[in-house]
Amino acid sequence: MTIPTEVVGSLPRPTYLQQALADWDAGKATQADVVKAQDKAAEDSVKRMEQTGETLVTDGEQRVSSFATYPITDTLGGTGLAEGLAADGQYFAIFDDGHHRQLPRLVKGPLKYKTYAFDNLKKSKPYATHSMKQAVIAPSMLYLLYPLNGTVEGYPKEQFVEDLVKECEKDIRGCFEAGAKRVSIDFTEGRLASKKDPRNPWTGANLLQTFIDLNNKVLDRFTPEERKNIGIHTCPGGDCDSVHSHEVDYHELLPSMFQMNAGYFLIQLASENDKEKVYKEIGETIRKDANGVKQVRNRHIFLDLAMVVFPEDINSSQVAFVGVVNPLDPKVETPEQIRDALITAAKYIPKDQLGATDDCGFSPFSIDVKPKHGSPDFARDIAFQKIANRVKGVKMASEKLGI
Repeated sequence: MTIPTEVVGSLPRPTYLQQALADWDAGKATQADVVKAQDKAAEDSVKRMEQTGETLVTDGEQRVSSFATYPITDTLGGTGLAEGLAADGQYFAIFDDGHHRQLPRLVKGPLKYKTYAFDNLKKSKPYATHSMKQAVIAPSMLYLLYPLNGTVEGYPKEQFVEDLVKECEKDIRGCFEAGAKRVSIDFTEGRLASKKDPRNPWTGANLLQTFIDLNNKVLDRFTPEERKNIGIHTCPGGDCDSVHSHEVDYHELLPSMFQMNAGYFLIQLASENDKEKVYKEIGETIRKDANGVKQVRNRHIFLDLAMVVFPEDINSSQVAFVGVVNPLDPKVETPEQIRDALITAAKYIPKDQLGATDDCGFSPFSIDVKPKHGSPDFARDIAFQKIANRVKGVKMASEKLGI
């Protein structure tokens, strides 16, 4: 048995794919041109991630506009925007470097996903020889499509929420049916909900508990056996090598976040200023019982960089996968640094509830030049090095801790 480890999901899109998307928005390329570039990038992502020794691989989200908008638009420039939406919605986030990301605005019901995460998983699964996981967007993010203080004619918010929950459930179930072994729900808006940024009104509307309750409406549609493989990912953002809510104390989020009845959590921590403070709070607030979930930890036997995985029941419930890799920093963490971070975390978090991950997806938005890295192509190379070192560091920590 070893400390479990898992990637969040995304990878930087290569320059040729970002150019194809820009050309499509500009009318200089066709959708077929973009699909060809996406196929190439997805296959490369799967194969190179398998070479790192990662147990559960992804296609790096190479086919989506972003982690948040894949159900509703084909590109960040608005090409292929779903019916019933206008481009002029509220900001999702204003980042520390000054750039922002904006959501569409719902103008007509009912809400219906244009693309599901499982649609893309089905396309990429043939590339894989390892098992795959899939990330999906939280209903709490898409809740922000509805006007903050207004209404949509003929479509009350209560009906919108009901439709949203159904669509998110369908998204998750479809991923498992398509062969995903794990599904993680991206919840980066959780920490941002406590920022109270006057430039971005929703962050001051006290929505955190609304988000928690909404996400639980989806989770509670799954059995405890299913929920042990459904996770929640949280981070302070990670776009263009910048963040949106790093200054918000984790204490504002963690006690509420662990109210969600998920089996595991992927938690940004490598870039946190006071890691031990957060480790301690995780250990104090993570739950032993998430409404009936019995967690399964895998027994991993390492053969060089490959792993043979055997499921093994354990009695604990929620597992905290702490971030040990910073995707925004081109400096590659050594296996020894990752080992040491996990050994420190194990002082505060029960060993049977400890896992390891990356702080965030390596590039959650499709158009991202990765300025601190110099280019998205270099950032891709760095991402695979970081993942490989995480796998090695987890092995070293597991041996040191006797796990």
